[in-house]
Amino acid sequence: MAEDTEEEETVAPDEQREALLAQLTEHLGDALVGSHLKPHDDLWIRVSLDAWATTADVLRNKLRARYFDFLSAIDWLPSPYGRSMDSEVEIELGLDDPAEPNDTAASTPETGYAGGDTRFQVFARVLNVADKWGVHVKADVPDGDLRVPTWIGTYAGANWHEREVREMFGIEFEGHPDLRNLYLPGDFIGNPMRKDYPLLARQVKPWPGIVDVEPLPGEDEEDEAKDGTKDGEGAPA
Repeated sequence: MAEDTEEEETVAPDEQREALLAQLTEHLGDALVGSHLKPHDDLWIRVSLDAWATTADVLRNKLRARYFDFLSAIDWLPSPYGRSMDSEVEIELGLDDPAEPNDTAASTPETGYAGGDTRFQVFARVLNVADKWGVHVKADVPDGDLRVPTWIGTYAGANWHEREVREMFGIEFEGHPDLRNLYLPGDFIGNPMRKDYPLLARQVKPWPGIVDVEPLPGEDEEDEAKDGTKDGEGAPA
């Protein structure tokens, strides 16, 4: 009796993205410190911080990636506050008090595609619409010096994205002319998107799904009809 054999799936080469990665490597040299290519899906590159602005110029002016999609940041530190659930629910589940940091949660973080060596990273995505490709660009931001060169001289659309990152993560963008807050009061202290910033509102009001929520309008009447009660009347005898 012949044994069943599993054939390994072969993925066709992604010549377009392989050629793009080769071009980026040629233009950026050692400044391209990491990459991840998922065939027929997407490309991620990680560049040194001092090449962050240069990378934008290469992508837009040499590789014709004229469409700016977004720019943001990420804090890879695992949250010391867990899921920030309601305190009573945490106690019922035998979890720690969410108001107190949990040191055991701050393990070594994973840093996604193309790797990373720091807690904070900035990342952006741009596209070449004509040739139908896009690329994610990442850069490590040193913990002791949260400053990044601005992209707005190359991609004007990065303006408010950089303002949001500064406001939410505390990362400054050198060369940006107007880093005012977008959402928070000007005298607000703290950066709410950092993992170690306690979101006290979530300790008062739990995340949806943790406890029962209020019924939608009309649900009370449906439940009463099913139970045979309405307007305070007792259940049928």
